[in-house]
Amino acid sequence: METLAKKVLLVGVQLPRVAEADLQGSLAELRRLVHTLGYETVGTLTQKRSTTSGALVLGEGKLRELAKWTGGPGVVASAAVRKKTKAAERLEAEELSDADEDEPEEEAAAIPEGSQADCIVFDCDLSPSQLRNLESAAGVTVLDRTGVIIEIFSRHARTPAARLQVEIARLNYLAPRIRETGGGASDRQGGGVGGKGAGESSQELDRRHIRDRIKELKTELESVQKESSVRRSRRTQENAVALVGYTNAGKSSLMRAMTGSEVLVADKLFATLDTTIRPLHPESVPKVLLSDTVGFIKKLPHDLVASFHSTLEEALNADLLLFVVDASDPTFRSQLEVTRTVLGEIGALKLPSKIILNKRDRLSAGEIERLRSEYPAAIFLSTRNPDDLRSLRETLLQFFEKDMQEAQLVVPYQVQGAIGEIRRVMRVIEETYDERGVTLSVRARAEDLLRVRERFKLD
Repeated sequence: METLAKKVLLVGVQLPRVAEADLQGSLAELRRLVHTLGYETVGTLTQKRSTTSGALVLGEGKLRELAKWTGGPGVVASAAVRKKTKAAERLEAEELSDADEDEPEEEAAAIPEGSQADCIVFDCDLSPSQLRNLESAAGVTVLDRTGVIIEIFSRHARTPAARLQVEIARLNYLAPRIRETGGGASDRQGGGVGGKGAGESSQELDRRHIRDRIKELKTELESVQKESSVRRSRRTQENAVALVGYTNAGKSSLMRAMTGSEVLVADKLFATLDTTIRPLHPESVPKVLLSDTVGFIKKLPHDLVASFHSTLEEALNADLLLFVVDASDPTFRSQLEVTRTVLGEIGALKLPSKIILNKRDRLSAGEIERLRSEYPAAIFLSTRNPDDLRSLRETLLQFFEKDMQEAQLVVPYQVQGAIGEIRRVMRVIEETYDERGVTLSVRARAEDLLRVRERFKLD
């Protein structure tokens, strides 16, 4: 993928059913995405439009204003448009003539000195032809929201599975955007023995190579996923809690606080792509595993959701979902809905769940009170407050103990290994010693009691 320039102009299109607040919220999120890549936003351009399906997305006047930020021509150069069929040419001509402004023209404000943009990022998906036309008019690189997200995923993927998943999504994104490199006979491949097929263009060759590469990557991913499935099957007897939620909601900070593990914590979107699994610390009885999953975002590309399906299965296999929400973000309700929608696609919403209203230290007393009324069952928490963390730990243990039953196990002195196994999977309330052996009063799941009694032949 082409490297983003350092100075970026953001462009948002406000459709009829999109509120101004939603538009600005989406642009603010796009600004953070660009910042995550290490680049600077020098300005924002918006326009009300009835649709984004036109050849230029923006109206002609707004396109000229955009060109002032980049130094581009502001119009589509004929040489930049690929050779088309007559029907396609007529269709684009109709779109261009129909590219009237959906809002009154305003005189463009002067561009601040030193703010010329080297790259344009649109807060929507763009078709290959729209990208081509906009780059011709702007004279700089143009990216859409999906392209930015995929670039972030590419940089942050660490494990083999994540890298394979991101590369598949990246190639699926690039395939329809491959451009013709020429147009004459030199751009055609000859037939014959060993040839690539008579009349096959370089564009067709590139696309076929991408299809072949995607097939190879999927084969590699299947192998990696089989190993992951084996590891997951070994954990089926463990109590599992999955942290799910919007990107940068504080899942990794909570993971570190609850498990003592050195997971990556960064104030960036999609800092975590690889699922991390750690036990509660200090270790509890019964043992509880916490998993930190990939974060979600509005307009998350479908290919990325599909590619990370296996990663999200950690949530599907959990006993309890903790929806971690940044309660200080005014848009957290829509973020929570995005998380629910994506998890609904893999069937995880049937699982028991709790809402964690995180970052309570950033809220006023009045705001907390209003949120308590709105979310009476939610858990308010700050990862900086030890009391909050202890309370959450107790809540998790109580959840897994609710179906447990109390029992007494008598372990003869000559039976080896039984006490260690009992302490591993059960909570020991009391233990006494007499001539029969060690008598343990425990709280445990029925299946664990049955398994231990049968294995060690206990009363």
